[in-house]
Amino acid sequence: MLAVDDDQALLRVLRIGLSALGHDVLVAATGEQGISQAAVGSPDIVVLDLGLPDIDGMEVCRRIRQWSDVPIIVLSADGTEDRKIASLDGGADDYMTKPFGMGELEARVRVALRHRGADGGDEETKDIVVGPLELDLVHHEARMGGKPVELTTREFALLVFLARNAGKICTHRMILQQVWGPHYGTETQYLRVYVYRLRRKLGDEQGELLRTHPGVGYQLVEDGH
Repeated sequence: MLAVDDDQALLRVLRIGLSALGHDVLVAATGEQGISQAAVGSPDIVVLDLGLPDIDGMEVCRRIRQWSDVPIIVLSADGTEDRKIASLDGGADDYMTKPFGMGELEARVRVALRHRGADGGDEETKDIVVGPLELDLVHHEARMGGKPVELTTREFALLVFLARNAGKICTHRMILQQVWGPHYGTETQYLRVYVYRLRRKLGDEQGELLRTHPGVGYQLVEDGH
């Protein structure tokens, strides 16, 4: 489970209360951290504050929805009907107004997880395998041909995004906005540097696994064919 809120006292309360339900609770204090944690941690549910210091919680929700159907419960001090409607239309599953009771939040978490099970949704994958590449999303570990590969946090996040979209061509802008943030989109030199590093670490100097599509983007493929 992932709790995203810039109020450290509330994060402590959420961690204690939700851990009591048997969840391993990840926390994030900014929108960017929340998106990154959601990408690499594969939480079973996200509790998301809308009033974050860097980007609006609705933007966090929108970006998570581009690649995950994890249940999202929004927390907000804004109890207006328009804000609730916008949040639910934007991909949130539920909306709670601050202040709230932990008992009610726990009940809504249970309902969201029940609905997900009733919909036949499988548990979020904890590992991604693309050809010889294995990514352990729980421990943030990578292996190539069974051998561990040391990656930085950003390198791992980039590889996870490409692996989640294996076989698809991901544009420069798409990658930058998902891995670096919504204010990026033209810094293709960042991608060139990181892809070069990844290929060296993966032993894929020829780009058979991580392919370049000049002027467009990158693609992670199952094999070199």
